[in-house]
Amino acid sequence: MSDETPICSAKGCRAEAVWVLAWNNPKIHTPERRKTWLACEEHREHLSQFLGVRGFLKDVILLKEWEETR
Repeated sequence: MSDETPICSAKGCRAEAVWVLAWNNPKIHTPERRKTWLACEEHREHLSQFLGVRGFLKDVILLKEWEETR
């Protein structure tokens, strides 16, 4: 991995990110605002559940697709 390789956002994980979890906290963000966490295959479900339980998760997108739209 290079210094430019996106890394998973899970605590302590150094794996290459494959997924983008787009989220927003409706109490502090405008509806169109999207914050992002990156996830490897192993942590995608865990991080999605963490955000989903709080009602923050808006979308889960493959990182390569996310980059194509930016």
